[in-house]
Amino acid sequence: MLRQRVITALVLLAVLLPALFATVAWPFAAIALVAVAAAGWEWARLNGLPGAGAVAYGAVLAGLCVATWAAGASTATPPTLWWMALLAWVIGGALVLRRGVGGWPLLPRALRAATGLLLLWLTWLALSNARQAGVAFLLSVLCIVWAADIAAYFGGRAFGRRKLAPAISPGKSWAGAWSGLAGALLLALAWWASDRALALPADGASWFTQVAGRIGVAGMLLATAFLAAMSIVGDLFESLVKRSAGAKDSSRLLPGHGGVLDRIDALLPVLPLALALASL
Repeated sequence: MLRQRVITALVLLAVLLPALFATVAWPFAAIALVAVAAAGWEWARLNGLPGAGAVAYGAVLAGLCVATWAAGASTATPPTLWWMALLAWVIGGALVLRRGVGGWPLLPRALRAATGLLLLWLTWLALSNARQAGVAFLLSVLCIVWAADIAAYFGGRAFGRRKLAPAISPGKSWAGAWSGLAGALLLALAWWASDRALALPADGASWFTQVAGRIGVAGMLLATAFLAAMSIVGDLFESLVKRSAGAKDSSRLLPGHGGVLDRIDALLPVLPLALALASL
């Protein structure tokens, strides 16, 4: 299993890194589109649309992204959309998690399908906009999720006794959640201090520096804490969908890692919300 995970990770890095650091933004947007379309296929299968229907669902999602790209809206999205996404995630995420695993299948299948299209389209759109804002901007947002996840893993293993949401994700604990929050805040302070020391221009700096320049360092830390918390919401939301379908992984597209949704679940709310906060 470990060997599979390492090989898959190396292959993904070999594909992603050249696109990420390309002098133009479109190679990364294209790869993100393929990944999101695959995630759409997984979403359809988890919500009762197998076979050709799931393939068609992924194709519709890809077509929606391509149409947005062709319209020139993939790199200059109005901030209003990100704030609408923020409200939807905060309110909708709380309602879905409160209903629990048993409540998700009770929603109409058409509503669940439309929810997946909207969330994954917003994720691709946010990835494209964040890449347009700069490599440092995009990487810093991604690293919030990664730092929170790593810190939560070790904190949960060391101190986790009280479970966070045992009916949805038995492995998560309150100690892990607080550890993840601390890890994200430490990353934010270190990255912001590094940008300051290097005297980077605002348009080439990280998300932390750009947000701190708008609402102050204390505001930036609060925004980081909010994103770290919402990454847990995204993780729990995908776990709820999988558990309601009786699945351990969203698919086996990524050997040793599960599916695409398993890798981007925490990013679903974080990416659009990070862009909303950066527009303050």
